[in-house]
Amino acid sequence: MTRIIVISDTHDHELPDHLINLLKDADMIIHAGDFTSKACYDHIGSLGEMIAVHGNSDCAELRKLLPEQVVFTVDDITIGMVHEGQLSTGDTSGLGYLAKELGVDIMIAGHIHTPFIEQSDVLIACPGSPTEPRLSDKTVIELVIKGAWVHGQIISLGAGACFL
Repeated sequence: MTRIIVISDTHDHELPDHLINLLKDADMIIHAGDFTSKACYDHIGSLGEMIAVHGNSDCAELRKLLPEQVVFTVDDITIGMVHEGQLSTGDTSGLGYLAKELGVDIMIAGHIHTPFIEQSDVLIACPGSPTEPRLSDKTVIELVIKGAWVHGQIISLGAGACFL
């Protein structure tokens, strides 16, 4: 069994202690972009094994270091990740098409700062933001994978301000 914490859009903010503990306890950290700074990337990466993509607000150094999209496998599940991925609030069709094109079981994106998990042929998820949520709590997603079985849930880290 693999326990993954999925985060995005940390934007160089100090991470809450509760989130740091979640990340340290996870088997893997997946970050869907917008660390903003290399220092934030290094800090989160020091907390555990991490797979990440760059976001639209990341510095030039991170844009060189990190891919725009990534596909990887955990147990029997193939996961794809991008930051933007033609994703807009309420319309996941662009991300769904990308998931089919990449041949993945799970497609993760960031950028919109609003969490959701949607299951159709593919599980499509956005973890929201643990530091700058938009019209939602501060959130991450926990994925538990065992073989070909997946369970995903949004974890609230507490009320957030309304960033637009």
